[in-house]
Amino acid sequence: MTDHQAVLQQEIKELQAKVQQLELPDEMQRKVQKEIIALERSVELGSYDEKYEKVSRYIDWVLRVPWLAESPDTTEIEQAKKVFNEHHYGMQEVKDRFLEYVAVLNLRHKQAPEEDFRAPILLLVGLVGTGKTTFAYSLAEALGRKLVRIPFGGMSSSKELRGSSRLHLEAEPGRIIKGICEAEVRNPVILLDEIDRVAEEANNDVMGVLVELLDPAQNHAFTDNYLDFPVNLSHAIFIATANNTGKISTAVMDRMEKISMPTYSDEEKIKIGKDYILPELIKDAGLKPEQLKIDEDVWAMMVRPLGFDAGIRTLQRTLQGAVRKAVRIIVERKFPEVIITKDNAKIFMPRY
Repeated sequence: MTDHQAVLQQEIKELQAKVQQLELPDEMQRKVQKEIIALERSVELGSYDEKYEKVSRYIDWVLRVPWLAESPDTTEIEQAKKVFNEHHYGMQEVKDRFLEYVAVLNLRHKQAPEEDFRAPILLLVGLVGTGKTTFAYSLAEALGRKLVRIPFGGMSSSKELRGSSRLHLEAEPGRIIKGICEAEVRNPVILLDEIDRVAEEANNDVMGVLVELLDPAQNHAFTDNYLDFPVNLSHAIFIATANNTGKISTAVMDRMEKISMPTYSDEEKIKIGKDYILPELIKDAGLKPEQLKIDEDVWAMMVRPLGFDAGIRTLQRTLQGAVRKAVRIIVERKFPEVIITKDNAKIFMPRY
């Protein structure tokens, strides 16, 4: 045996040791062993180096998949109530639906902990900035689960979800498998964000993958093109968001429960700005709470810099700009505090 062949054999042994470190499904274990045997045979041929690169990348992904790992749920209703109230002002009907969701999970865990429970799939529909995405984050926090966010905006191919075949150069798993690999558990909250914003030419194919993902009869064996092996996603909780449902296929809609997000009134937005957004922005900027104050009669301008806005995203950007300008004044001019009044508000408002 040449020195080069000895090095190659050592590389194969190291790969074999990686595989033996983790428990894999029996079929996947056999599949990986076949790959390694093929590598051993290729040592005598000239294609070993290229083949090793492909096989080692594949095995690395296989070993990253959380085949059995799960995080335990925290389904205490009072804790969930606290989380939703901390992150969301108003929206009581939406919060009540999420609390019902947590209550059902709580009861199922107590009555039949060993049984698989198919959690209902919620679709939050509403205008930009009404808090759809934030509710998914709050649910994950309330349950103590990891969150995987998959953005659908501009998605141009179903391969982005399901991955590419290993026959293609630079092939990788799709976003679903990558997401659970990053979460390191098979039961995260998976946020399917803006499923109505898929590129027109890919819409039908992406909706087909969504049907498989959201169907309890199919998602226990979701097959990624790169792994080419079924992964059980039935323990994950799926939450979807959309601005409207016009582009969402009937088959996908049938598998979800639609929740319409209400718009915020000006009074609600002022409350959110004062109690939720501004204190966080002041803290992030390194200011003390008493260093930036906004007079009461300025808030009406803050919530409508461009007229009516259903969500709070514009308000958030307006307040971010005001905080940045205040910080600059405090640092440059050595002011101890900044008070935004009706007389000086234009300095702090965005210029469109």
